Amino acid sequence: MFIRSDNSLKTKWIWFALLLTIVLVICGVFLFDQPLYLMLRNTNCSQWSFTGGAFCVISNLLAKLFNAKTWLCVFGFLSVMLCVKDYINSKNIKQVLINLKTTKTFYVFCSVFCASVVVCVLKYIIGRSRPILFEALDKVLFVPGTYNSVFNSMPSGHTTATFAGFVMLGMLFPKIKPITWGMCIIVGLSRIYIGAHWPSDVILGAFIGMVTADIIKHVLSNNSVK
Repeated sequence: MFIRSDNSLKTKWIWFALLLTIVLVICGVFLFDQPLYLMLRNTNCSQWSFTGGAFCVISNLLAKLFNAKTWLCVFGFLSVMLCVKDYINSKNIKQVLINLKTTKTFYVFCSVFCASVVVCVLKYIIGRSRPILFEALDKVLFVPGTYNSVFNSMPSGHTTATFAGFVMLGMLFPKIKPITWGMCIIVGLSRIYIGAHWPSDVILGAFIGMVTADIIKHVLSNNSVK
């Protein structure tokens, strides 16, 4: 998205996209979040519910499969297994760590990990209430400085991790880009559909995931990926 074929970053495009994202998020908070949320929301579907229709079931399965913990566990495990394999062959721990930085699994792991750190910080700073509070009390609140799950709606962690992971996979395997981008969009929409996030939460999460993937690819690109 924001990276060239030689792995250099399109810095001006990143700043432009950041400005656009900020504008969209502000407009979302004050203008379109509530009407768009109500249009996309299935009130018969809630998180971990499997009785609200086919897309409700799919949305909740996606939530289980593509959260940050799952991404990190899967690609962390694969990275460790590659390290073990390399160590068995080389018996050189230094070389194992050097080789690790060139693996596809490490690229994806770093992308999701760094994006997740950014999300945790922003959730704490912003403290936006989840739509569940709006549905129950008709209120949207901001309570900065709390880790209470009710007030950590922005940005969407699932969306961020999914974009960070799948955008990286799309760069590493260009032939599957249509699939990776399709999955990103579906996961993002599903977070609104089940009432977990506001549209602007998803927009901000998508931006963070995309940019993080590009930056990680740029930083690690001095090593060839194998």
